[in-house]
Amino acid sequence: MATETSSGFRDTVAGFFQEYGLAFVMVASYFGSGSIFIASSAGVRFGYALIWAVIGSALLGFMAQDMSARLGIFGEPLMVFVRRKLGQGAAVAIAALLSIGCLAWALELTAAVGRGVEVLLGGAIGWQPLAVATAVLAIVVGLLNYEGIEQVMTAMMLALLVLYMSVAGVSNPSLGAIGQGIVPSVPAAGALTLAVSIVGTTALWPNFFLESNLVEQKGWTDASDVPTVRRDLGIGYTVGGLTTIAVLVLAAAVLRPAGFTRLASFITPGIALQQVFGGWAKTAFLLGAVAAAFNSIIPIMWTPAYLFEHARGRDADSADRSFKLIYAVGVGIGGLSPLIAIFTSLGVIDMIILFPAYNGIIGLPITALLLFWAVNDGEVMGEGENSRALSAINVVLVVLAVVLAALSLPDFISAVTSGGL
Repeated sequence: MATETSSGFRDTVAGFFQEYGLAFVMVASYFGSGSIFIASSAGVRFGYALIWAVIGSALLGFMAQDMSARLGIFGEPLMVFVRRKLGQGAAVAIAALLSIGCLAWALELTAAVGRGVEVLLGGAIGWQPLAVATAVLAIVVGLLNYEGIEQVMTAMMLALLVLYMSVAGVSNPSLGAIGQGIVPSVPAAGALTLAVSIVGTTALWPNFFLESNLVEQKGWTDASDVPTVRRDLGIGYTVGGLTTIAVLVLAAAVLRPAGFTRLASFITPGIALQQVFGGWAKTAFLLGAVAAAFNSIIPIMWTPAYLFEHARGRDADSADRSFKLIYAVGVGIGGLSPLIAIFTSLGVIDMIILFPAYNGIIGLPITALLLFWAVNDGEVMGEGENSRALSAINVVLVVLAVVLAALSLPDFISAVTSGGL
């Protein structure tokens, strides 16, 4: 009986990954140290007031990746479209501009992993060499097969959801305040920068390129697969959104009432878990944060490889030497995060919060505009071209991305030039 049960479970898991799973790669790529610490900072500084930004970001991410998936199914990968419409020179320039954002993410993610491991080791090794070692390990893991990475990321996201939802549930949050936080508001200076950081790290623009490339990997190739794509995205973004909200609620319910007004250090959010569950909780939090940050590096840094290969008119195959080289060089540059700390006054926490904001200001609007253009091109999309109703919904993504970028740019520049938040 036990053997039959075990076999049935394996068959169920295999069946799930055969039909779904891509969205968990996308969600795991955005739910790294940025999401954890940005959500924690939002809860500490503004209570429940920015829950609306998490919900809106998840909806924006869903819409954009739905567009990207349909582009890949009915048309072609997004950067292939850009090259064909704008020419190789413009495509390469756009790829370079966007890849700067990926490098920014890699820098903050390697720093986050290094700092987390440093704390776990009791300071025996500084975060700087650990950040470099993280980049080396990410290069090795990122060149493994896609199926294995998909399963690892799915397991990680489900584990994080259970952990943070459980803790948030027993932290006695204010249900009324949570309800009020669903209504959009900007309670104080700096809230908009955090809101756009949430957008930048949740509605992750590299995923909009990756989805159009990886639908073929899942066997999603015609119109009959679109409902499956949307179920996959719905499951993934529900898990990611709930986990992010749980982190924010946890900080608002435990840290803020305890007198914390900002994240004083990398381990501050772990104190919330420690107060609820005891001393081991800080270790559990840091292990989760380190795992989340490390797993984010891989799909984010796949993106420049796809961008440059397609911009140059080449097929993007993860088994090709040029694809692997672009990925490895990008991650290697990301491992130089200690130099950011040396030559600027930005700390690890500043990098974790500000670098996703850069992507929300620069990468997201550009990608949203290109994606909207592509899915409304009848020549490319054929029967999958946007209807008027769908275009009206999708235009919300474009408008919001552009407006948030314009409104938050002054705060972002001020934060960077003044040495952090």
